[in-house]
Amino acid sequence: MIQVVVKRDGRVVGYNEEKIKAAIRKAMLTTDLGEDEALIQKISDRIGAKGSERMTVEEIQDMVEIELMNSPRKEVAKRYIAYRDQRSIARKAKTRDMFHEIIEAKSNDITRENANMNTDSPAGMMMKFASETTKPFVDDYLLSAEAREAVRHNYIHIHDKDYYPTKSLTCVQHPLDKILANGFVAGHGESRPAKRIETASIIACISLETAQNEMHGGQAIPAFDFYLAPFVRSSFIEEVEVLENLTKQDLSALKTATIKDYIKKDLDDLTGDERMLQHAINRTVSRVHQAMEAFIHNMNTIHSRGGNQVVFSSINYGTDTSAEGRCIIRELLNSTYRGVGNGATAIFPIQIWKKKRGISYLPDDPNYDLYRLACKVTARRFFPNFVNLDATYNHHEKWRADDPKRYQYEVATMGCRTRVFENRYGEKTSIGRGNLSFTTINLVRLAIECMTVQDDGERLALFFRKLDEVLEITARQLCDRFNFQKTALAKQFPLLMSKLWNGGDTLHPNDTIESVINQGTLGIGFIGLAECLIALTGKHHGESDEAQKLGLKIVSHMRSRVNDFCERYQHNFSVLATPAEGLAGKFTAKDRKSFGIIPGITDKIYYTNSNHVPVYYKCSPRHKAEVEAPYHALTGGGHIFYVEIDGDATHNPDAIAAIVDLMDEYNIGYGSVNHNRNRCMECGYEDASADLKECPVCHSTAIDRLQRITGYLVGTTDRWNNAKLAELNDRVVHD
Repeated sequence: MIQVVVKRDGRVVGYNEEKIKAAIRKAMLTTDLGEDEALIQKISDRIGAKGSERMTVEEIQDMVEIELMNSPRKEVAKRYIAYRDQRSIARKAKTRDMFHEIIEAKSNDITRENANMNTDSPAGMMMKFASETTKPFVDDYLLSAEAREAVRHNYIHIHDKDYYPTKSLTCVQHPLDKILANGFVAGHGESRPAKRIETASIIACISLETAQNEMHGGQAIPAFDFYLAPFVRSSFIEEVEVLENLTKQDLSALKTATIKDYIKKDLDDLTGDERMLQHAINRTVSRVHQAMEAFIHNMNTIHSRGGNQVVFSSINYGTDTSAEGRCIIRELLNSTYRGVGNGATAIFPIQIWKKKRGISYLPDDPNYDLYRLACKVTARRFFPNFVNLDATYNHHEKWRADDPKRYQYEVATMGCRTRVFENRYGEKTSIGRGNLSFTTINLVRLAIECMTVQDDGERLALFFRKLDEVLEITARQLCDRFNFQKTALAKQFPLLMSKLWNGGDTLHPNDTIESVINQGTLGIGFIGLAECLIALTGKHHGESDEAQKLGLKIVSHMRSRVNDFCERYQHNFSVLATPAEGLAGKFTAKDRKSFGIIPGITDKIYYTNSNHVPVYYKCSPRHKAEVEAPYHALTGGGHIFYVEIDGDATHNPDAIAAIVDLMDEYNIGYGSVNHNRNRCMECGYEDASADLKECPVCHSTAIDRLQRITGYLVGTTDRWNNAKLAELNDRVVHD
């Protein structure tokens, strides 16, 4: 006897014979003889009695067909079968229409979900086909009923759900020194250890590109300057050896010479060993510059993930004070300033300057000159961003200025904001670790559902009860995903689990990755704090002290609950200030259908990213810093502070330094600066006008508008989805 029914979306419900009777009756009414209640009841009774305790909808419908075919009313069976076919076609129509839009390269929120992905290319189309057909499989077979319901009712969003069945992890900070020293095997090729700067640069690219194909998130190098510095010296020694061969002199003393800085100088006034030394330095600097230029070029042209997008890459640097490390930093910045190709701004890697007092921030610091150069480059090229190692929560008790490997104890940032540092199950470090997966909570919906409660205290109490319920579901969902991920075999991630992930090199190919991945993080993100506060208090946190107090209470509560989850489930949970791109509009669209247009809340087609002050709110950079800074200490999974500045920043590096000063003053962990940058695709003309339509030099209308979408750059806004375009148009300058 049938007890429960498994629906097509995976939900399990109680058996209801009335649904069978209604379907048969509907088919009968389309025939000349009409309905037969006795036969309907007889068939319903037989199915209910003959069926198993647990059956799917399809299995029950198959039984109805058989019973009708065996009855005197065979014409009803034909109508019932036709009705089933029509319903099946209707269910498939949505997928069909979606596929047609991909095939026809239409610009919509599905094809423009990720602005870094070219879904117009064959590889991009194939990727999108796979992505959209995998998600329903995850819903039906891999998610728990409560997680599925939370997604369906728009309370949570599971990021990278299309990659869920692959068991892949999100991201990792590459211990590039291990790769450069030992080499690695990628596919059918084998990389030998690096000996010179050019090789080291290429291996760095290959490491990032190869890992990108094994993971669903970004790739980062946590100490680019420290890792590549040794190859500056080895390349210098090669140049000395070239001179020895040319001059037939013994120049071995030069190979160990102390070099204060690798700076190009004219040789005209130099003689003897001094001339030889400077010549070798000049040649080395040229090689380093070319290697950095090649690295940037490769990171903007080498494609991964089936060939449809460049590697989502990041590099952290700025604290190596050795002559060789400074050379790497200087030439990387010089190459970035010049641009790629005929002067275009490089989209990747996302470059991140490590700001540190005593190292790279104050005028007496050894790398202060390079910090000022970094500000100059940011003013023109948007990068580098700035991570604040002096923020209290970014300190490491083992960090020492005289430690040649101090980078092991420096926080490094991934992509547009991801932060991995604290670790309950291993060394506190960013290196060799990353995020495992993350899920975002829709704070706005929870708040909207509480708006009708008139009493302030009752309204907030209801909100926090709802928030706790969703937090519990989210934690369980992330644990379920972890338990699925941990069953992957090491051989499924050949580079990640042999050279990159901490402890991975202890695994055999057929070992599961369970014993090592718990050093990664499970992120619980949030979106729309501003709209949430408007729903609860009438104002957002940028315009109201009361709202700010509540905002901090909400995120502090999330942080407290996340700490509880760490203890209960024994995982590295963290709170993430979600970088919503496609999600910014998805949550809003569903909430609009449920609640209509609510002023200040759903009246725009996007929700504000994480804890940011709304992009349309006019305020000073200082006020924005005052409001957003406290949230950085609460969001250990990642955060970003950004400021929109007006005019042409190219000749105003002081404006960039002023933003970094705000980060230092307000204990902000990570930040960047936005400004206008237009570029003519025909002649390369650049300016910072607000709305350039035609190039004043060649009169071309092919104008590229460079902007950040969530923290990373996109070379053309043509690939932005509608929600992010709407947000872009609403952005105001902070002055």
